[in-house]
Amino acid sequence: MRVMLTRRVLIGAFALTGALATGCSPSTGGTSNPLPDGQSLLRDAADSARTINSAHFTLKVNGGVANLPVTSADGDLTRDGSARGTADMVEFGQRLRLDFVVAGKTLYIKGPTGGFQAIPGGTGIYDPSAILDPERGVAKVLASVSGARTEAKETVDGIATDRVTGRVGREAVAGVVPGINSDVDVTFWVRDDGKHQPVRASIKLPAVNQGEPAPTVDMTLADVDKPVTITPPA
Repeated sequence: MRVMLTRRVLIGAFALTGALATGCSPSTGGTSNPLPDGQSLLRDAADSARTINSAHFTLKVNGGVANLPVTSADGDLTRDGSARGTADMVEFGQRLRLDFVVAGKTLYIKGPTGGFQAIPGGTGIYDPSAILDPERGVAKVLASVSGARTEAKETVDGIATDRVTGRVGREAVAGVVPGINSDVDVTFWVRDDGKHQPVRASIKLPAVNQGEPAPTVDMTLADVDKPVTITPPA
């Protein structure tokens, strides 16, 4: 039972990192330098996301998210579905840190004690390649945002970006955030350059309990297309 639950937790962590640097310095466009059209920016960002072969991701969960005990995660992903990293989570009321590796169709996890445990792939196991899959992952989410509006220009970890807000239907998000049963508000930070590659995303989810603040999931992509080699643990 613990192994199956842990696998589902990691599946959620991998998936949530499918859409996407903190430390923002905002500025708004003036009449002489109007902000670019949000829908066009996200269309360009979707095209850029379709070409990503590898990236480093980070994840931060702010507030409780139903069926997702993960509080943070970071690691590397490749387009062929390989992944490695660490995930912090709460399981049965206990805080845990797990190391994970996905190589081929096998998920390997390592808890606070002992070595890596192999969990063979099969029906229901999450395929991390969905994150970079042009038809299911980040690119699809970016291309599916409605009501996109550019709010400001911001510097994110030294990168000049445009901040764009909008809304995404649950069907479009399902590939990277399984289990969401409603549309969500999203904010993307995309590079303020010719390609408008996605840098950061914040997804606002429904509150777990009525009256509580809505939780958010903040994600980043960095080191895009930096060579990454992921192998099964010894």
